[in-house]
Amino acid sequence: MRVHVVSDVHGNAEALARAGDGADALVVLGDLVDFVDYHDHSGGIMGRVFGPERVAVFARLRRERKHGAAAAYARELWTGLEDAAAVVEEAVRAQYKELFAAMTAPTYATPGNVDQPGLWPEFVGDGVRVLDGESALIGGLRFGFVGGALLPPGSVPRRGSVFRPYLRTAEDFDAGVAALGPVDVLCSHVPPDVPELTYDVLARRAEIGSGALLRAITEHRPRWAVFGHVHQPLAARVRVGRTECANVGHFQRTGTPYVLRW
Repeated sequence: MRVHVVSDVHGNAEALARAGDGADALVVLGDLVDFVDYHDHSGGIMGRVFGPERVAVFARLRRERKHGAAAAYARELWTGLEDAAAVVEEAVRAQYKELFAAMTAPTYATPGNVDQPGLWPEFVGDGVRVLDGESALIGGLRFGFVGGALLPPGSVPRRGSVFRPYLRTAEDFDAGVAALGPVDVLCSHVPPDVPELTYDVLARRAEIGSGALLRAITEHRPRWAVFGHVHQPLAARVRVGRTECANVGHFQRTGTPYVLRW
């Protein structure tokens, strides 16, 4: 069996259409939507709505770690539109239409934090199965899927915002992991809580990893744990016990799937 795994597609439908070439199945670990393109400021939803100059300002504030100022600047931009939520939803729908149409191999997908899973059923076609807190048999191995990312401790989901990312409380995320039970391949958008896997060397900060994923790896010892979310990890691969933990890469930029063979 040969399975290709991708994550953090961020609008790269052209590469996604080729991702399943030569594979028996394609696994997609989320972040299909390209909301802010930090490499091409004219791309992404914000780039198309506000133009590259304004996105460059937002990106600079984020790069300088002025997160409060970046959030305030983004709010100012969005409040200048008559119906910002409708503009964003229309743009997300347009991206999903193109991206789901690009999934031509038998596909198993779970959403990332920069996704709107409530919209997925509208675009999922034949040959695409969406799983979150569920498992599927692929080539005789059990693949378990859990989507989204973790809210910072003490935070609550945002309401009434222009774009609501798929961020989950620790309790909700942990329940999704527990529902999987023992699996051969543990598939998630975020990494387990291992420092080398959660630290982004370009952003110079650690993303939030999942303690529940790490506990599942320690307890059930799957063959592989695959994930994305951290675009420039300190370590792309770490072995925890018998489990190979692998960041499958920032697919928007690499265009190359991670390959599992057995």
